[in-house]
Amino acid sequence: MVAIEHWNNSFGELSEKAMRKKLESEGYSVNTYLYPPGTYFPNHTHGYDKKDGVLKGKFLIKAAGQEFLLQAGDILPVPAGLVHSAEVIGNETVISLDASKW
Repeated sequence: MVAIEHWNNSFGELSEKAMRKKLESEGYSVNTYLYPPGTYFPNHTHGYDKKDGVLKGKFLIKAAGQEFLLQAGDILPVPAGLVHSAEVIGNETVISLDASKW
């Protein structure tokens, strides 16, 4: 089951460094991306497990017949092979941590 993981203060104050540390401690390789308003990724899959984390902005991911609106501090697991789409919502650039587990 896919569900949003919300930031917990036990991980420290929300920051790029803290979220990166959390994801890397789970075995993920992490990259930071900036997605400007209007960014849209149509349905696609990955051949590996990943997590999408948001530090700023709103990022809508549609998967498994559900919609997940990620905001600052939210992380969504995306299992390998899961068909999903993603788009920036609103006028704010999304700062995203893209975590991949090869």
